[in-house]
Amino acid sequence: MAALSPRGGAKRRTMNEINMVPFIDVMLVLLIIFMVSAPLITTGLVELPSVGKSKQQPEHVIQVIVGTDEKLKIKVDQLEPESIPVNRLAERVKKAQNGDAASPVVISADKNVKYEAVVQVMDTLQRAGVQRVGLAVKSGASAK
Repeated sequence: MAALSPRGGAKRRTMNEINMVPFIDVMLVLLIIFMVSAPLITTGLVELPSVGKSKQQPEHVIQVIVGTDEKLKIKVDQLEPESIPVNRLAERVKKAQNGDAASPVVISADKNVKYEAVVQVMDTLQRAGVQRVGLAVKSGASAK
C-alpha cells in the first residue's frame, strides 16, 4: 500500500534516472538514415595536373632556375643563365617578356630544394602579374 502524505494524497518519489529509450530510438533512426544515404553520396575526385606532351616548345621561354642553395638564375631562350636576387626577379621576368604577357615562365628546381623556395618564386611572379607560370618536370620513365 502507498504511504499517505499529510495532505491525504499518495507519496511520490522523484526519479533520479534518465530514460534512455528515446535517445536509443533517435540514434537508431539516425543510423538507418546514414546507412541508406551513404551509398548515394558521390565521392569527390581531385583532378591533378598531368604532364602535357607538346609537339614543340614555344619560341620564347623564360626559365627561372632555383638552385640547391636556393639562389635564383634566369635563363631566357637559349642564352646562358644569369644570377638574380629574389627582389629583382619580377622586374627581370617582365623585361624578358617584352610586354607579351602570354610568354610562358617555367620554374625549374632540384628535387632537394625546399618546397617553400619554389612557392616563394611562384608567389613573387604571380603577384607581379605574370600569367603563365609553370613547373618543369621530368617526363615519363626518367621520373622516379
